[in-house]
Order: sequence, then C-alpha cells, then structure tokens
Amino acid sequence: MSNNPEQNTPGSAGNAAAATSTSKPQKSTLREYTEAILIALLLALLIRTFIVQAFKIPSGSMEDTLLIGDHLLVTKFTYGIHIPNEVPLLNIQLFPDYLLLQETPERGDIIVFKYPLDESKDFIKRVIGLPGEKLEVRHQQVYINDRRLEEPYAHHTEPPSLERIPERDDVGPVMIPEGHVFVMGDNRENSHDSRKWGFLDLDKVRGKAQWIYWSWNNENGGVRFNRIGLSVDDHEPTGPALANP
Repeated sequence: MSNNPEQNTPGSAGNAAAATSTSKPQKSTLREYTEAILIALLLALLIRTFIVQAFKIPSGSMEDTLLIGDHLLVTKFTYGIHIPNEVPLLNIQLFPDYLLLQETPERGDIIVFKYPLDESKDFIKRVIGLPGEKLEVRHQQVYINDRRLEEPYAHHTEPPSLERIPERDDVGPVMIPEGHVFVMGDNRENSHDSRKWGFLDLDKVRGKAQWIYWSWNNENGGVRFNRIGLSVDDHEPTGPALANP
C-alpha cells in the first residue's frame, strides 16, 4: 500500500485541476508595457524634482560663461532638499514649498531660481553678495564690505560712465538681509538681475548649474561640440576673490 496521501485521496486530480484553473493569470503584454512606462515616468519625475533637471539658456545675460543655446544640468539637492508643492508640468503652485536642510550658496555659484517678479519663469545668475554683507557697485566695479571683488568672469559691452548710472554701473551701498543673496549676470550691461529687482530670497533657489550637456548655435545652425561636457566653472580662470580696496 502506498504511503502517499495524494494517491489515496478521492478527487485529488480534480482538486489539482481546480487549483490550476484559479491560479493568477499572466499579465498581458499591453499591461506590462503600460506599467513600465508609468514607472519610468514616475522615476523621471522624482529625478527631475529632487536630483537633477535640465535647463536651456534662452538669453545672453550670462555671456561669455554661458551662451544662448547651451543646455545645462542643474543639481537640485546642492542647497538642501526642495519639496515643491505644485502640479507637475503645469507650474501651478498650491502652497509654499518645503525646504529641508537648507544651505546658502557660495559666492561665485551659478544658480537657477524662480524669477521673483514672475515665479512661473526660471532665471539663471551668479551669486555675488551673501547674507549680512555690505555690497556696492561703483562704476561697474563690485565692492563687498568695502573690498573690491575680482571678477574674471564679468563681461562688459560698455565702458564705465563718468557719471553715476543707477541699476547698471552703480548700486548702493546696500546691506544684504539674512536669507537673501545678491545675484548678477556675467554680461553686466545686458542682464536683468538684483541691480533692478532687488535681493533674491533663498527660498526661491531651484539648484546649482553644473555641466553643459548640449549646445546649439542658432546663428549658424550647428552644434558647439567643444562645449559639450564642460563644467560651468571651466570659464573661471582664477575664481572670484576679494582684492585689496
């Protein structure tokens, strides 16, 4: 006599057939593709929100450091964890963003931020003045706490005027409040920046510009291969430093 209970149980074959018929059906090919696409979109959204985002340079305000048609990768976590409270892809903000472990940018950092006068637009500028500092611009020359700032990246298309030209060649002196920075474009006579609209709230900072991953010259319709892969800091021969008064 066999000791196998399955062989001695009436209807065992029927039970096995029933178990087979009630097993979980395999996913259809369409469902598998749909789930894969949804997961990929979710990962892309998370990466764009918290890790890195691509931006395109639309104007010449940062020349010659960044050119029109440069495409940048901007890290979103450099200055803390920024949790946006807006409808994805629609830029409709529901309530103020959350900021965790917030850090202050360093002088010379090129940052992307929400334009204070229209937060649906993103601007890119360089950090010049930090919280608590006294800043003054005299005849195109920047002074921080009465010390002249060396700016090898600054590009001027007009010579300094003998007369005071507010919001272009001359600013202040002003004290930068806590929680704010003073930003300027490298193309000094062709940049809409803190000289015109004031200090930038650090809560508006989206991230730090890092690398150029693509560059297209609209004038001749060609790729700037020599710029692909460059760090935005590659254009700074010495870096911003304070010189003697």
